[in-house]
Amino acid sequence: MQMGAIPQDDVMTIQKHITIVGAGLMGHGIALVMARAGHSVTVTDPVSESRDALPERVLASVKALEINANESAALLNRISVCKTLEDAVKQADIVFEAAPEKLELKQQIFAEIEMYASPHCILASNTSVIPISQIMQNLASRHRALGTHWWNPPHIIPLVEIVKTQWTAPAVANEMLTLLTKANKTPVMVEKDVPGFIGNRLQHALWREAISLVERGICSAEVVDTVVKASFGRRLAVLGPLENADLIGTDLTLDIHENVLFDLENRQEPSPYLRQIVADGRLGMKTGFGFRKWKEGEAEIIRNRVNNHLCQLEK
Repeated sequence: MQMGAIPQDDVMTIQKHITIVGAGLMGHGIALVMARAGHSVTVTDPVSESRDALPERVLASVKALEINANESAALLNRISVCKTLEDAVKQADIVFEAAPEKLELKQQIFAEIEMYASPHCILASNTSVIPISQIMQNLASRHRALGTHWWNPPHIIPLVEIVKTQWTAPAVANEMLTLLTKANKTPVMVEKDVPGFIGNRLQHALWREAISLVERGICSAEVVDTVVKASFGRRLAVLGPLENADLIGTDLTLDIHENVLFDLENRQEPSPYLRQIVADGRLGMKTGFGFRKWKEGEAEIIRNRVNNHLCQLEK
């Protein structure tokens, strides 16, 4: 099913044939980014409802980004939907997998992609935490495989973490870096394939300490969130942690660490408190109670607030 034929005067802008495996939240956003960069994009998904919903999903994101009518029409015409994985990947230069976070499923998908994709095709997995080496370990052509961790929503958040494995050819990683840079993303190279890569390791180190503060009775969950949003959280978009350390001085940073690190949470497994609230059915906004209590409709309000904030940052 074609979302639109590529206009003749638009053909010259197409640089690569990109395939996205997965038409959900991440997949549609990656497709939008690649089409906006001038590439021909094919999206496939084993779930027919997801394939059918893709055009409207992309259109809604296009409208949210306030893309002008001419550009919207051009990028939508570059995206097509394909029923089978075999047909979707056989002409691809690059395949981005955006399937659910299940190791066996991702391994199965890449085994099938390797059967049908051309030998020059780059294979990229979008995963938040699963080591890329585990996903790609059974491939015969592991040199052309790597990770690309896009952040949600992928068409708004600039960062993409390019994750090398011990087998990834340098030329493949560099080609991906060039592709994403030209697509107006902010790609970074992750030189070692570790769980959580860079961003999620930083993020969940903060979450671990936040949960511990509540678990130890030091403050409430509401206070944790207020402290982050009303203090250092305001600086994070323009001042990274090591940039900040250099700004205040590494000597002062050392003095602070000498007096606080010994008391920070350092568990190597999830908090018993977190395990308990999950066991109790306190699953967050979807159940009305997690670390905090929530009213019906608040989740949508918060999602809209976050998206509006992120869109404003890009203007």
